[in-house]
Amino acid sequence: MRRVLILGGTAEARALAAELTVRGLHVVSSLAGRVTNPRLPVGEVREGGFGGPEGLARYLADERIDALVDATHPFAARMTASAASAARATGVPLLVLRRPGWREGQDDRWLRVPSLEEAAARLPRPSRVFLTTGRRSLPLFTGLDGVWLLARSVDPPEPPVPDNAYVLLDRGPYTVAGERALIREHRLDVLVTKDSGGAMTTAKLVAARELGLPVIMVDRPPTPPGVRLVDSVADAAAWAQG
Repeated sequence: MRRVLILGGTAEARALAAELTVRGLHVVSSLAGRVTNPRLPVGEVREGGFGGPEGLARYLADERIDALVDATHPFAARMTASAASAARATGVPLLVLRRPGWREGQDDRWLRVPSLEEAAARLPRPSRVFLTTGRRSLPLFTGLDGVWLLARSVDPPEPPVPDNAYVLLDRGPYTVAGERALIREHRLDVLVTKDSGGAMTTAKLVAARELGLPVIMVDRPPTPPGVRLVDSVADAAAWAQG
């Protein structure tokens, strides 16, 4: 039976695991374990890291993996780099599955930046910021004069939480009405987000557009050179089946 390792944690990874299982493949989904109570895919699940690219390469060889699919978050650059290195070392074919990124519409007010650090540097002063870039990015936005943060994340950030931040623990999907109400309730005037793509979190972009909020959009890190990239589960399933 053909064995496929999916580096997962995303909705696309779960959908791919389900599709490949239906097709009769043996699927192992790997979760990094960074989110409490993650949504689990069907089939075999492995939690925790591999110990870098060398550890991943050993796992691919020991478990006789026939194909490797990186369906991690679009900003999981370190994991993608490890996957590319392990695939080169073992000869196991690698595919990267990434949902399409967001595109600016006619009435949007986006500023694209290459990094979280640049996003923090480009914040207007004073401002009340809707920060949706993940709990690990919070320290980059603290200690900025005149900046107040509504930081939303699935899990709480490491303490201490700075005085200029209010942490909202929540998990999507979100609605436009809910995002609009949140922006108004906290009198937010700028949205900072990462170009994660996907339908589950687009409501904040629609609400920002409707309310005239500017958006600072952090671009995705580049895919390693020479790695094949697809943006649909159907294409990834056809490739993994061989």
